[in-house]
Amino acid sequence: MTIKTDAVIIGAGPVGLFQVFELGLLGLKAELIDSLAQVGGQCSELYPEKPIYDIPAWPVIGAQELIDKLREQIRPFEPGVHLNQEVTGFEAKDDGRFRVETSKGKAFDAGAVIIAAGLGAFQPRRLRAKGLDDLSASNIHYKVTDRSQFAGKRLLILGGGDSALDWTLDLADLAEHITLVHRRHDYRAQPASVAKMKELVEAGKVTAQQGTVGEALGVPGRIDALELNTLEREKVRVEGDEVLVFWGLAPNLGPIADWSLQIEKKQIPVDTEKFQTSIPGVFAIGDINTYPGKKKLILSGFHEAALAAFGVQKHLDPEARQFLQYTTTSPIMHKRLGVAEEKSG
Repeated sequence: MTIKTDAVIIGAGPVGLFQVFELGLLGLKAELIDSLAQVGGQCSELYPEKPIYDIPAWPVIGAQELIDKLREQIRPFEPGVHLNQEVTGFEAKDDGRFRVETSKGKAFDAGAVIIAAGLGAFQPRRLRAKGLDDLSASNIHYKVTDRSQFAGKRLLILGGGDSALDWTLDLADLAEHITLVHRRHDYRAQPASVAKMKELVEAGKVTAQQGTVGEALGVPGRIDALELNTLEREKVRVEGDEVLVFWGLAPNLGPIADWSLQIEKKQIPVDTEKFQTSIPGVFAIGDINTYPGKKKLILSGFHEAALAAFGVQKHLDPEARQFLQYTTTSPIMHKRLGVAEEKSG
């Protein structure tokens, strides 16, 4: 059976979930497809307990909590959710609609397709080092699902970006000590995070060590230490109970790369009016797209989803006039959100 819908959204991370909401406000139905076994994208898969500080009206919110709130927000629109499957087939039809097929044999007839796949079929960049394969270590982590397991431990955190610094700051008071290993003196994280990390270094809670990992040392089943090659071409041994690797994600567009879309450095160029790709009716939002001034923030993805929804509406009905209605005052918005009945009751 083919599912007919206004839009298929590929990717059920925070931006894909919010896209459901923005489409729903315009009266458009959406179906979500994701290769993971649960919605939430990187937030749920890689760092569910990570604190996020730049979501409007939330001074701080956990990554999984954000996903839970987004799911609650889109509940009135009842999107179809199709998990643990990848898009394997894509065809632009003569009538302007699209046929989308998944690895589980599901087929969709969609008026528009919105790619919200983050970095595609993402995988964390893995630690490669001499001796690592022989150890088959169980104390190496690429995500944090239960921060309490690191209480009182000596942690080796590898990385110099936002995730590495965020977890260094978050776990500093929980761990016995943290050694932050980065390949150079400059960090890619937010300057405020780097400043706070340096304060922890001065306080003796964190050791900042520059160098690359040359060898993993330990006994079968666990890593006890890493041998680093420093910038001064010396070898330094750093010891720890747990190793956390935050080297980012290896982007992989998967089958999307074969759609005849314009692609630049594994990202999809879009316009900034409606975030449409080189194929009319196909849109891209979130980390997977690129345009002048692009910033890879959840906040930016939310903005892109709002404008993409109007782009989808215009694509589906080019002759219809578009009106901006406010959720605070519009009876139509209240009805779609399911609050009209609550007010009348």
